[in-house]
Amino acid sequence: MAEWLYEAGIGEARAALVDGGTIVKARIALDGGLVVGSVAEARLVEALAGAQGRVTLLDGSGDALLAAVPRGLSVGRTLLVTMVREAIPEPGRAKLAKAVVAAEGAGPAPGPDLLERISESGHPVRHCRAHEADVLEAAGWSEVLEEAVTGEIAFPGGVLRMSPTPAMTLFDVDGSGALEALAVAAATAVGQAIIRHGIGGSIGVDFPSVQGKAARQAVAAAIDAALPPALAGPFERTALNGFGFLQLVRPRPRASLPELLRADPVGAAARAALRQIERSPPGASRRHVLPPAIKARLIARPDWRDAIVRRTGGDILWED
Repeated sequence: MAEWLYEAGIGEARAALVDGGTIVKARIALDGGLVVGSVAEARLVEALAGAQGRVTLLDGSGDALLAAVPRGLSVGRTLLVTMVREAIPEPGRAKLAKAVVAAEGAGPAPGPDLLERISESGHPVRHCRAHEADVLEAAGWSEVLEEAVTGEIAFPGGVLRMSPTPAMTLFDVDGSGALEALAVAAATAVGQAIIRHGIGGSIGVDFPSVQGKAARQAVAAAIDAALPPALAGPFERTALNGFGFLQLVRPRPRASLPELLRADPVGAAARAALRQIERSPPGASRRHVLPPAIKARLIARPDWRDAIVRRTGGDILWED
């Protein structure tokens, strides 16, 4: 039976939906920031083309794009908004979070955090503690994070190369053997990777060029089978064209795991180091040798240092 494994980490919460010992979904939610579903007071700070606007949240949590500015609302006025998309990190600058005018009668309220979201999924949730066996790692947590960072995803007969871009997430298929069999196997792997890494928005897949309508339909059917609605939610796709390209579109309420980890690799590595330190057995050395960039990030976050000291019951020394 599938279950969620959940950890309340330092600087982030992490969760994995595990079925049969394999991670089906991997999710990380960073502390702070705008959360989908939250309702907050905001000030209109800029009017944009197409009746859109930019608002600043009065609690200081950030800016958001307001999809439709109410008629007659001038710059400087305040209103209640509901977040419908979190900020999406992209090379150069982040894509702004997106908001809509809150429903009439709504009041300020936080959006659901990661634990609340997975608790509503219908699957049981197991809370993982640092003093217990590392079941998250046993299920392949580090391997999934490596997939997200490197983009290399192996499957029987080949490998996918996943590349997030500002326009879309691209999958390139490489492998050997009969092209139709390779493309069908790759389609299954792509669907599983989309679910595992929480990839939304526009997604393009460059398959080997298979010949004939029936072969192309078999590849498309494999994609559909690997994206069951209960796991993947709604999506739309094109047919596989004669050049081997297929495009999908899924909702994109928040950043995918690859986008999240690649946006701040030092921060991701620092939080991973804290996870390992927290799991150090009693009596282990309090001195931890870290790369200079990770050490600098931990020094720059005294709240993280305080948290690891509380959780381990003693001071921690960072060393290069």
